Amino acid sequence: MTFQRFSGFAEDDAARAVLGVERSATGRPWRDRLDTSGAAAALAMVQRHDLPDLVARVLAGRGVGIDAALAFLDPTIKDLMPDPATLTDMGAAVERIADAVRTGERIAIFADYDVDGATSAAVLARYLRQVGADPEIYIPDRLIEGYGPNSEALKTLAGRGARLLVTLDCGTTSHEALETAAKIGLDTVVVDHHQVGASLPSAVAIVNPNRHDDLSGLGHLAAVGVTFLTVVALNRVLRARGAFRGRAEPNLLELLDLVALGTVADVVPLVGLNRAFVVKGLAAARGRRNAGLAALADVARLSGPVSPYHLGFMIGPRINAGGRIGDAALGARLLATDDPVEAERIAAELDTLNKERQAIEAGMLAEADAQVFAAHGDQPPAVVVAHAETWHPGIVGLISARLKERLRRPAFAISFDRGSHGTGSGRSIPGVDLGAAVRAAVEAGILVKGGGHAMAAGLTVARDRLDDLTAFLEARLSDPVAAASAHVALKVDGALSAGAATRAFVEMIEKAGPYGSGHSEPVFAFPAHRITFADTVGSGHVRLQLAAGDGSTLKAIAFRAADEPLGRAILGARGRPLHVAGYLGLDHWQGDARVQLRVADVAETGTRPL
Repeated sequence: MTFQRFSGFAEDDAARAVLGVERSATGRPWRDRLDTSGAAAALAMVQRHDLPDLVARVLAGRGVGIDAALAFLDPTIKDLMPDPATLTDMGAAVERIADAVRTGERIAIFADYDVDGATSAAVLARYLRQVGADPEIYIPDRLIEGYGPNSEALKTLAGRGARLLVTLDCGTTSHEALETAAKIGLDTVVVDHHQVGASLPSAVAIVNPNRHDDLSGLGHLAAVGVTFLTVVALNRVLRARGAFRGRAEPNLLELLDLVALGTVADVVPLVGLNRAFVVKGLAAARGRRNAGLAALADVARLSGPVSPYHLGFMIGPRINAGGRIGDAALGARLLATDDPVEAERIAAELDTLNKERQAIEAGMLAEADAQVFAAHGDQPPAVVVAHAETWHPGIVGLISARLKERLRRPAFAISFDRGSHGTGSGRSIPGVDLGAAVRAAVEAGILVKGGGHAMAAGLTVARDRLDDLTAFLEARLSDPVAAASAHVALKVDGALSAGAATRAFVEMIEKAGPYGSGHSEPVFAFPAHRITFADTVGSGHVRLQLAAGDGSTLKAIAFRAADEPLGRAILGARGRPLHVAGYLGLDHWQGDARVQLRVADVAETGTRPL
């Protein structure tokens, strides 16, 4: 299939508007993702590798080199896997864990309460059980204990016989708690990926690719990715010590379904090794070997092969629901179990909690929207900070994410439900490092504690320092936000008519995936297609059908758009043409896979349908 350039699609000037759209329903111009050099690279891929035009454009638009195109379409763990020893302290970490396995010491796994933490805990626990250890998993209560190790929890673990503590997706900034661990005879190995402060806590080893003295270049990994590398290194040490003489080695590739889930849910860049983890992990997940993942897929009524969308928007939120409003340990326990009966029970509980979470979130979001509008009208500041007394602390991260999506700027939501101090969570936009800003606020004495990474961060702030925090963030991030906002155009990869959006075409484009953070999903424009049907469905979604001039049609949906400018524009255009842009995928329903467009934007047009 060749790429068709419709009239108005930029050919030589990337700054020229696609289809003449300078301001869409969501307030954005539409631009060709490829400039002249990018288009030349795509053409070279077609000629050299005999790739379809649009696949080549998608690859070139995401920085894939001409010579790397074929290998990119089939990433392998073997080719992209680094030597785990390149991570600082990895040797000391796995030697200490191997010692505990050999001598039968009690190992405690202390992990964060989100999906990345739950998957990390399950990966390590599953491996340790296969080599003869029986670790205890401890997930702190988000509301009572907060993020990271705390002294009381560590004393409890030591009292139950633990002699080695392994922290996953946390621990890098836990100075006080790890000092307590040392005093009570609990050795600690930290496996983390969060940004690092000015100093490191005391531990046997701190494996974190974002350490200032780590030269591995793996700072883009989620904690579960770092955990998997730790397991690979540990397996190598145990092999060298003869642990597998007369017995089969664990199949580490069977753990990649969990690695894929944590990687997608933590929204780390899907590039390099992360992308290989997800590609191979999706294949593992489709085998349904993990009882917990299979149970979650069933309770979520997941249809079709497991995809990144399923992991990020159907399975991940249900695991997170336990940490947000219920038992924080449910997710890790579910992913670590091999008992299908227990898995079904926990999955059902998480599904119920997720429904409760959705109801709470809807009320909080309405309050946050009203607060931001009352304070700033239609001109929000560079960094939005919303707060309330009654907000559920476990939901604030979702509120900040929704505000970020709607306002296209970094946002924090903070709950002061416990009195003089508030706990909050922030989400950022590409190009604005939120984790670094929060760490700087801690070092400046504005925050009680805080940390995170570029796209997400958590914090604790005293009520009387809230204005100081707001001013600090505005001063520090206004320039980066302005620079990032200058690139808010919708980048379009190609233009199609409804009849060209076939299942074969979608499957061809999916070969360049999976898509996610750092490897954006392709956007296709459908010029001047008539809206033959549009109505609201579900929780504020807009379902519609597009028709081209030749009579071909395409079903589409705009999620959570009914009360937004996008949804109002669609509903108001019934019976007439719009330029429509969005993401193509397969909607699996009752065993049938049908092409569906997820609408990202629409724009007015005076031209006839194609």
